[in-house]
Amino acid sequence: MLMDVDFETACAKVVAMSKSEVTDQILHFDGPLHLDFTADYLNTLDVDKLRHILLAALITSRRKSHLNETRCESA
Repeated sequence: MLMDVDFETACAKVVAMSKSEVTDQILHFDGPLHLDFTADYLNTLDVDKLRHILLAALITSRRKSHLNETRCESA
Protein backbone atom coordinates (compact mmCIF):
# COMPACT_ATOMS: atom_id res chain seq x y z
CA MET A 1 0.00 0.00 0.00
CA LEU A 2 0.95 3.64 -0.24
CA MET A 3 2.13 3.87 3.38
CA ASP A 4 5.17 1.75 2.59
CA VAL A 5 6.82 4.38 0.39
CA ASP A 6 8.32 7.73 1.31
CA PHE A 7 6.07 10.76 1.65
CA GLU A 8 6.98 12.55 -1.59
CA THR A 9 6.49 9.37 -3.60
CA ALA A 10 3.13 8.78 -1.90
CA CYS A 11 2.03 12.34 -2.76
CA ALA A 12 3.04 11.91 -6.38
CA LYS A 13 1.18 8.60 -6.60
CA VAL A 14 -1.99 10.08 -5.08
CA VAL A 15 -1.92 13.06 -7.44
CA ALA A 16 -1.60 10.72 -10.42
CA MET A 17 -4.56 8.54 -9.36
CA SER A 18 -7.96 8.72 -10.99
CA LYS A 19 -11.07 9.34 -8.92
CA SER A 20 -11.92 5.64 -8.87
CA GLU A 21 -8.40 4.71 -7.76
CA VAL A 22 -8.42 7.23 -4.91
CA THR A 23 -11.89 6.09 -3.85
CA ASP A 24 -10.73 2.47 -3.83
CA GLN A 25 -7.67 3.36 -1.71
CA ILE A 26 -9.89 5.16 0.83
CA LEU A 27 -12.44 2.34 0.98
CA HIS A 28 -9.68 -0.24 1.51
CA PHE A 29 -7.33 1.88 3.61
CA ASP A 30 -5.11 -0.41 5.67
CA GLY A 31 -3.68 1.78 8.38
CA PRO A 32 -3.79 2.31 12.13
CA LEU A 33 -6.90 4.46 11.82
CA HIS A 34 -10.31 3.44 10.57
CA LEU A 35 -11.83 5.41 7.71
CA ASP A 36 -15.60 5.12 7.83
CA PHE A 37 -16.77 6.39 4.44
CA THR A 38 -19.33 4.79 2.18
CA ALA A 39 -18.80 4.47 -1.55
CA ASP A 40 -22.00 6.47 -2.10
CA TYR A 41 -20.65 9.39 -0.08
CA LEU A 42 -17.20 9.30 -1.68
CA ASN A 43 -18.78 9.32 -5.14
CA THR A 44 -20.35 12.72 -4.34
CA LEU A 45 -16.92 14.31 -3.76
CA ASP A 46 -14.62 15.68 -6.41
CA VAL A 47 -11.23 14.07 -6.96
CA ASP A 48 -9.33 16.86 -5.17
CA LYS A 49 -11.31 16.35 -1.96
CA LEU A 50 -10.78 12.61 -2.22
CA ARG A 51 -7.04 13.11 -2.63
CA HIS A 52 -7.06 15.40 0.40
CA ILE A 53 -8.76 12.72 2.51
CA LEU A 54 -6.30 10.05 1.38
CA LEU A 55 -3.23 12.20 1.95
CA ALA A 56 -4.50 13.23 5.41
CA ALA A 57 -5.00 9.56 6.28
CA LEU A 58 -1.49 8.71 5.07
CA ILE A 59 0.08 11.57 7.04
CA THR A 60 -1.80 10.64 10.20
CA SER A 61 -0.86 6.99 9.79
CA ARG A 62 2.82 7.86 9.36
CA ARG A 63 2.74 10.00 12.51
CA LYS A 64 1.02 7.28 14.54
CA SER A 65 3.49 4.71 13.27
CA HIS A 66 6.44 6.96 14.11
CA LEU A 67 5.07 7.63 17.62
CA ASN A 68 4.63 3.91 18.26
CA GLU A 69 8.19 3.19 17.11
CA THR A 70 9.54 5.95 19.36
CA ARG A 71 7.63 4.57 22.36
CA CYS A 72 8.94 1.04 21.73
CA GLU A 73 12.54 2.23 21.46
CA SER A 74 12.38 4.18 24.72
CA ALA A 75 10.84 1.30 26.69
